[in-house]
Amino acid sequence: MDDKVKLGIIPARFASTRFPGKPLADLGGKPMIQRVYEQAQKANLDRVIVATDDNRIRDVVESFKGHVEMTNPNIPSGTDRCRAVLKNSGIKADWVVNIQGDEPFIDPEHINALLDLLEKGAEIATLISRAEEMDEVKNSNRVKVVRTQSGKALYFSRSNIPFNRSGNMKAEDYFIHLGIYGFQADTLMELGELDAGKLEKFESLEQLRWLENGYQIYTDLVYSRPDAVDTPEDLLLIKKKYFL
Repeated sequence: MDDKVKLGIIPARFASTRFPGKPLADLGGKPMIQRVYEQAQKANLDRVIVATDDNRIRDVVESFKGHVEMTNPNIPSGTDRCRAVLKNSGIKADWVVNIQGDEPFIDPEHINALLDLLEKGAEIATLISRAEEMDEVKNSNRVKVVRTQSGKALYFSRSNIPFNRSGNMKAEDYFIHLGIYGFQADTLMELGELDAGKLEKFESLEQLRWLENGYQIYTDLVYSRPDAVDTPEDLLLIKKKYFL
């Protein structure tokens, strides 16, 4: 692993329907993007970069001596923003980890787990955890995944897969997808040439485009989940949990 250049990219947009300015929200005296950045630095990455389309985020990242790259505001997804950094910055990398910017306490070992999968030859790597309750399984905002015994993802869905025909399945029999990815750098660039397929359009899940085009996604099962901030209400809960 040591001879590979390992790059972590944190896509960060200011505009957000549910929480505008979320990356700059104060969390215990630091902006949230700084907490994500500092956690990522604890992983086995050679470099961490924030990819943003907003000068306010750029200025804040530079204020804590972080690395930042500006990207086009019209880029549609975090994966596309990572690809733009790799394409336009001149930065050389063998492996790229797309780190979500709304998980201020992401476990560095989760990032390392992705790097381990990439070292084993995975084109694309991601993480899963067991469902905690059946309400979560039924929630269409929680993406479920089925996989082979070797960990290769077979399908992702907003529906509760596999179908519980026997009625005997429990919550822990389902796998929930965690939205963090690792890529071979060459694979990441190739994905940008793919058109959206029917499966992606049906489910609104970009990883189905990759599966539909024959790419293999390997998963690793982790036993904890970082607290994510999707709304201002989530931010208040995290402040109470960690700082009050």
